[in-house]
Amino acid sequence: MDIETLNETIIHCRKCPRLVDYRESIAKKKKKAYRDWDYWAKPVPAFGDINGRILVVGLAPGAHGSNRTGRMFTGDASGVFLFRALNKAGFANQAESTRKNDGLQLRDMLISAICRCAPPDNKPNRAEITNCIPYLEEEIGFMKNLQGFVALGRLAFENILGIYRGRELDIPRYDFEHGGVYHLGDYLPWLVASYHPSQQNTQTGRLTEEMFDRIWQIAKSGLV
Repeated sequence: MDIETLNETIIHCRKCPRLVDYRESIAKKKKKAYRDWDYWAKPVPAFGDINGRILVVGLAPGAHGSNRTGRMFTGDASGVFLFRALNKAGFANQAESTRKNDGLQLRDMLISAICRCAPPDNKPNRAEITNCIPYLEEEIGFMKNLQGFVALGRLAFENILGIYRGRELDIPRYDFEHGGVYHLGDYLPWLVASYHPSQQNTQTGRLTEEMFDRIWQIAKSGLV
């Protein structure tokens, strides 16, 4: 299998009935601001540079963001915050992204998630994550130049660690902390943790632009 075949497999996945029903119902109801959109309403594959050094892992598509546009973090407030930061750090060629074919390109980075379908209340359950995690594991295998992860949120952080523990590797017990830098072991990727750039975090000041910019400077500079 190659990344294109994997992406097709992801797009046609229907393993989780609750998520299939939710993502498709949202596409029918739509949001008033997007009533003229033809929603993607399918699982969302990873986006970016499969030959890059960094794999960014989020939680799941937003109901009216990626579930609408078909590209990770594209079309919602989290993406506005994320792509502005990635552009400043040199990972993205532009600071805005509103639709799938708007010219956005990522350098040295792939963006993925632990769950590929929009979940109700942004909360996939454990069975749904378990169904989806093998797709992330395959992407990790395809990234031959992978040096490190940036986990956006606690669930992404815990599931990245879980993937490596599932390989019977002796991974230390780490606590999630924004800006934390974690070493999984010799010859294994590093892991940097960040609060998720959700509106709940950015509008309350829990995650500021300065805090987020620091995450990408750590990843870019190799201070890990």
